[in-house]
Amino acid sequence: MKTIAKLGLTAVVIIALLFSCKKADYASAEATADYQTTDSTAVSSSAAVEKKDSKQKFIRTADIKFKVKNVVKSTYAIENAVAKFGGFVTYTNLQSNIHDQIKTKISQDSTLETTKYSVENNITIRVPNTQLDTIIKSIARQIDFLDFRIIKADDVSLKLLANQLSQKRSAVNEKRVEKAIDEKGKKINDIMDAENTLANQKEANDNRTIDNLSLQDQVNFSTITLQLYQNETIKQEILASEKNSDAYKPNLGIQIIDALKNGWYILEAVFVFFLNLWPFILIGLGGFFLYRKYIRK
Repeated sequence: MKTIAKLGLTAVVIIALLFSCKKADYASAEATADYQTTDSTAVSSSAAVEKKDSKQKFIRTADIKFKVKNVVKSTYAIENAVAKFGGFVTYTNLQSNIHDQIKTKISQDSTLETTKYSVENNITIRVPNTQLDTIIKSIARQIDFLDFRIIKADDVSLKLLANQLSQKRSAVNEKRVEKAIDEKGKKINDIMDAENTLANQKEANDNRTIDNLSLQDQVNFSTITLQLYQNETIKQEILASEKNSDAYKPNLGIQIIDALKNGWYILEAVFVFFLNLWPFILIGLGGFFLYRKYIRK
């Protein structure tokens, strides 16, 4: 009986230990998952999201700089996410910056070119204001190291209201000026002054309308500025070497044969040159014989 009791107690202890280990593993896994979730959404934002019935209007902007594994692949992934949620890219500047370039001759006709460079991209995107947080969380999946994240929300509700009130006042003034022009006497100077005043009122009203449209556009579509970069990359490429001109010189035997040929060509040219002068040679010879035959006697 004592043996059975001991065995039962031992089994209970083992089961308790196994249960506690599993619980610890589960807690550890849960903590790791929480950490990963927190890390992957480190750039998420819920700043100043106005409610549907709210009178407040916010212009939301975000500036984020971060390192990625591959700038090109991350750029494509971000652009696809932006298009998926109704946004668009307004600027992108993807470029490679060469830091060093070394050429090493590895054989008579081959050279190893080693290039050290980094790739970066500056992107400006516009996204629907309601999708800003979603897109930023999607961008967070590409982050390998976060340099900084700046998110701003500027309340422009009072400015919009001021522009609307100013538009109403301008509309009333325009009607009064138009009525004054119609009821005015026939004095040309008064009519011209009233027309100029009306034109200025309309121009001011148009400017406020455009300003309101611009503000409303910035409220509806948030602007995100991204700076992506990656670690320095090394690229090696084997190139054909440019041979020195001395390598193309013929050997001594060929040079001797070429010299004999050139000498013969020169001799032919001299012979042909004198052959072209045969009339003068004949005249000279004739004069010489006449001189010896008659003049000397």
